[in-house]
Amino acid sequence: MSGQDYPTTPDGRYFVVRGRLWRTSNPALEPMLRERLVGALMDARRAVGVAKRTNDRVAEQAAHDAVDRAKVALGERGPVWWDDGGPDFNRHLARTGPYADWYAKVAKEDD
Repeated sequence: MSGQDYPTTPDGRYFVVRGRLWRTSNPALEPMLRERLVGALMDARRAVGVAKRTNDRVAEQAAHDAVDRAKVALGERGPVWWDDGGPDFNRHLARTGPYADWYAKVAKEDD
């Protein structure tokens, strides 16, 4: 796999990086809103880097807060974006839990 090409669970709720589940953005977001939120997320991530390089702890905390707000707005953190009552497995290992069988097949394909 290269770049942003990570396996996505069959239900589209998560992608897997180094064996860990990460929640995907809400697919129901309007494209223009998604684009704006992703832009805000990238700006905030750059601000984290600048603050770290300049050792500005106040600016770094503000930038981390901005990253969190953007990720919540995208649906990657905070309340889940699906409405079937399914639990959130964000940051759980893919090889355990309800995605274990699926991940075993995907991981075998990558060998």
